[in-house]
Amino acid sequence: MSLGEFDIIARYFARSSGRGDVLLGVGDDAAVLDTHAGRKLVVAMDTIVEGVHFLADSDAADVGYRALAVNLSDLAAMGAEPAWMTLSLSLPRANEQWLNGFATGLFELADEYNVALVGGDTVRGPLVITVQVAGWVESDAWLTRSGAKPGDLLFVSGIPGEAAAGLAVIQRHILGGEPGAFLTHRFLRPRPRIELGRQLRTVATAAMDVSDGLLTDLKKLCAASGVGAQLNVDLLPESAAMRELFEADDGLQYALAGGDDYELLFTLPAERAATVLSTLQLQQRVTQIGVITVDTEVVCLRNGQPFRIKRAGYDHFAAGD
Repeated sequence: MSLGEFDIIARYFARSSGRGDVLLGVGDDAAVLDTHAGRKLVVAMDTIVEGVHFLADSDAADVGYRALAVNLSDLAAMGAEPAWMTLSLSLPRANEQWLNGFATGLFELADEYNVALVGGDTVRGPLVITVQVAGWVESDAWLTRSGAKPGDLLFVSGIPGEAAAGLAVIQRHILGGEPGAFLTHRFLRPRPRIELGRQLRTVATAAMDVSDGLLTDLKKLCAASGVGAQLNVDLLPESAAMRELFEADDGLQYALAGGDDYELLFTLPAERAATVLSTLQLQQRVTQIGVITVDTEVVCLRNGQPFRIKRAGYDHFAAGD
């Protein structure tokens, strides 16, 4: 017997959250949530579509994990602590094996960050997943894209390009051994930098997550701040796995324009940067890759000379142009 909408909800998504601020969750017309005095609510939402954000034959657990991870990355970029999520799930059919895998991946990451599923919707249609997340940030400060100032130093977490290289490994069926498996995992299971964002909340002048490509997202940060930047390509962190499987120019293209990294791009005042970095409790590397400038142009430098990449980062509505 095929599952109905309410069977799907009851079997795979209705569960106790363990959070005291969830007064009423999945199963009613709306959720009832307790608020926190002295803190601000931060809300983000992302949609992932089969064939656009994940491949048609992707493991369902990876899809579930990724659907939440990309949203948590937005909260990380604000310096927020995640708390709740809602889920809108469009399914071509009620495949129990797929649903079980999807829920497993989704809740694996949700449990890691104590995120409660408090509501949502399930419909029949193309495979499209929308997750909305909400969290908290202290009232004294939160991160934005708009605070970078000329002279600030520019940093990125992790190693940009590894996720795009992982997608290339999958699409091109590269037999890459351990390096290939590592890069594939970086694409399928991005790590939201929640802990780093929380630590940067009161010290970074600007921040955003890298989802559409390092260079494209740097331009967005600079536009929001009314500044420019010099990005020193020679300072970009190198990936041993990428070096083993790809030519240097391909690796550089992935690093600058590949997207799907979900690392944090942020700025620090030059005079305080060393002190701030020394106090961070890092779970990933952080690398200075450039400096913020007075003008509004973003320039890449390689060996001290202006450098242009072959293509820009991802844009949903320019991708086919």
